[in-house]
Amino acid sequence: MRLSEENLMDVSRRFRREMDKGLGRDTNLTASVKMLPTFVRSTPDGTESGDFLALDLGGTNFRILLVKVSGNGKQNVEMENQIYVIPETLMRGSGTELFDHITECLANFMEKMGIKEKKLPLGFTFSFPCRQTKLDEFYSGSGFRDEMRSIQTASFFLCILVYQDFDIDIVAVINDTVGTMMTCGYDDHHCEIGLIVGTGTNACYMEEMRNLELVEGDEGRMCVNMEWGAFGDDGSLEDLRTDFDREIDAGSLNPGKQLFEKMISGMYMGELVRIILVKMAREGLVFQGHTTPDLLVTGHFKTSYVSDIENKEGLVCAEQVLRGLGLDPSAEDCVAVQRVCEIVSTRAAHLCAATLAAVLRQIRDNKAAERLRTTIGVDGSVYKNHPQFARRLHKMVRLLVPDCDVRFLRSEDGSGKGAAMVTAVAHRLAEQHAERQRVLDALRLSREQLLEVKRRMEGEMKKGLARDTHESATVKMLPTYVQSTPDGSERGDFLALDLGGTNFRVLLVRVRSGKRRSVEMHNKIYAIPQEMMQGTGEELFDHIVHCIGDFLEYMGMKGASLPLGFTFSFPCHQTRLGEGILLKWTKGFKATGCEGEDVAVLLKDAIHRTEEFDLDVVAVVNDTVGTMMTCGYEDHLCEVGLIVGTGTNACYMEEMRNVELVEGDEGLMCVNMEWGAFGDCGELDDFCTEFDRAVDECSTNPGKQRFEKMISGMYLGEIVRNVLLDFTAKGLLFRGKLSERLKTRGIFETKFLSQIESDRLALRQVRSILQHLGLISSTCDDSILVKEVCTVVARRAAQLCGAGLAAVVDKIRNNRGLQELSITVGVDGTLYKLHPHFSTVLKETLRDLAPQCTVTLVQSEDGSGKGAALITAVACRLKEGKK
Repeated sequence: MRLSEENLMDVSRRFRREMDKGLGRDTNLTASVKMLPTFVRSTPDGTESGDFLALDLGGTNFRILLVKVSGNGKQNVEMENQIYVIPETLMRGSGTELFDHITECLANFMEKMGIKEKKLPLGFTFSFPCRQTKLDEFYSGSGFRDEMRSIQTASFFLCILVYQDFDIDIVAVINDTVGTMMTCGYDDHHCEIGLIVGTGTNACYMEEMRNLELVEGDEGRMCVNMEWGAFGDDGSLEDLRTDFDREIDAGSLNPGKQLFEKMISGMYMGELVRIILVKMAREGLVFQGHTTPDLLVTGHFKTSYVSDIENKEGLVCAEQVLRGLGLDPSAEDCVAVQRVCEIVSTRAAHLCAATLAAVLRQIRDNKAAERLRTTIGVDGSVYKNHPQFARRLHKMVRLLVPDCDVRFLRSEDGSGKGAAMVTAVAHRLAEQHAERQRVLDALRLSREQLLEVKRRMEGEMKKGLARDTHESATVKMLPTYVQSTPDGSERGDFLALDLGGTNFRVLLVRVRSGKRRSVEMHNKIYAIPQEMMQGTGEELFDHIVHCIGDFLEYMGMKGASLPLGFTFSFPCHQTRLGEGILLKWTKGFKATGCEGEDVAVLLKDAIHRTEEFDLDVVAVVNDTVGTMMTCGYEDHLCEVGLIVGTGTNACYMEEMRNVELVEGDEGLMCVNMEWGAFGDCGELDDFCTEFDRAVDECSTNPGKQRFEKMISGMYLGEIVRNVLLDFTAKGLLFRGKLSERLKTRGIFETKFLSQIESDRLALRQVRSILQHLGLISSTCDDSILVKEVCTVVARRAAQLCGAGLAAVVDKIRNNRGLQELSITVGVDGTLYKLHPHFSTVLKETLRDLAPQCTVTLVQSEDGSGKGAALITAVACRLKEGKK
């Protein structure tokens, strides 16, 4: 019966395999360790409060408790309880009679406590193997009678309560092991394992939902009731079981079942010692070979004797026990009996440690932690009363899993208090969930709301195109003087300049037509020093020209004269393709002498000052137009450009007859919508939330670019941060404790949204980001909520973008008088490219709001620079055609 460390490691590995089988949908039926879902999804966080009823049913007596829980940092629990007896006749009677009796006792208790008129949540500890279908509902697997198997117990009990005019809300039905974990979890938030070693033995722990195949969903955690007493029922412990174990099993009420429990628990420990002593006596090793009638009676050597014999006065106790069994022991007999007790109880503690080690490894692996810090809540008479069991268990656990820092916390009043705590947690979660959803519902848009956004966008587009209303329109619909998309016949070498931030690119683009139609690009990136961004315009453009000269020399083309396309991603007014009058600097640029000037002229002047080379500035274009043209080269149906990155904008090919700011009504012209300003005159006020208003008020341009602030990468992280601040202030998140870092504007970057929504692995990425934000004690529940906030904010952005795009494609369809339109949209921008769900939601919204348009979205590669060169190539082609 002595097990080596190697034996125990082997037991631990076997048990881990059984855990995996129990968790798997396809293997659960054959697993001896059933890993039953409990639908308990969270441990206490210390903010629970209120009055709760608890019922603790697990034997011939049951308890009813009134539990008063104080939250708000006080963490105080007061309990009053009363014990009631279940008569033998009811235990063997019908389920109806049993629950009628329990209900009568509950009425008596509530009357006595003066709470019969109150509606209180009730937690029900039902300590029998059960299959649960949700937190407040289960089917009894074994109980007082076989007919109980088919009873949907909680619902059945509720029917009786209703029938007898009770106003009680059954919130939770739990197992006593879960109750132990939850009781200890209230005092120690690291507690995520419950263990009972008493008359029986069992354990539970918080498992990752992604591993729990018996339940839908893969986010967050759920407590699993392992029912580990059945480990070995499939023969997996046969080589470790002794003849004594087999004799105990054969004489039990359930032969072949609960074999692990029969090697560990208090129901069998004393009997195991008795069987060994009888064997030793018959072989003449103790008691001079004598036995007595009492020694031969099953159950006469109690487990409490084992505890007494192993304490400080053990030999005296051993003599008393043995004399009580009619024996006349010698001193050597007492020593031998004490040694047998030690061997039996040590094996029990070590086997328990081996299975606990498997659970600890599972949790550590789930968290991908190098070291696991956790707490195990423990209850049960063997653990509490045996003088050496706990010490042996702790020591062996630490030996088997040295990379786990484990605290063992004894549960006081585990089952009843635990049921109340599960109920309190469920009650807290339900109330918090309702409040959180109320807040998040403001960020969720219905189909009707999205159709209204589309309708209002269409109205602003018409205003922006019309000469009389253009001035008052928020969507300016600026003519770009790009009047054709590529047709494939473009050819030649072109320079492109892409300026839109602190870095800019110079590109050489070689366009080839014919059968081997291709675009070959060479580029170099240059930095713009801060002093030039905020110095004079002359200095800025001289620097740009110096970099162009460096690039031409690098390419071996010094002195070359080439057509140039200039992607200039700042708001401009154009009256022709080769002109761009800067309306205002953005993105940190403040170079003097530029606003109100034609940037093409500023560039040409700087080129002339160098006198090193000459370039023909053919086109000044916006990055959105560049994106459309790049995709248009590959797909001739591409007539819309969309950018969803740091900012957002769109352009499309409009009928000249509708572009009233430009003379002529033949053909098409690309219109730069500048749709980020949609809403600046209140068009989106009824869709804006308090979080949008907070972001707008703290921005560098309050009241401007309202549509962009609801969609683009520059702002989404800040919207999320404001929601998290609100939730924390209301105590719905991070236990109401705010980190200093989260108070910092802009600290929650939009890239976090993409990372968080890409997280499929135990929410590790979420936890890592929260730790980066100073929220080191955030829980799994916090991570799930943060992810939900990110999902809601990003989904709304994609839907709003989809509504705007639906307005664009439907306008093109109506312009052409078509029933159905097939069109391609070229898209660029980090948010669209990197967020895992943005493009999917955008497409879904577009299909729903513009059902008569078949829209293909194509990602632009190298859109801005390549696009500027292609616009230049198209302009050169058209110019040649006129000649």
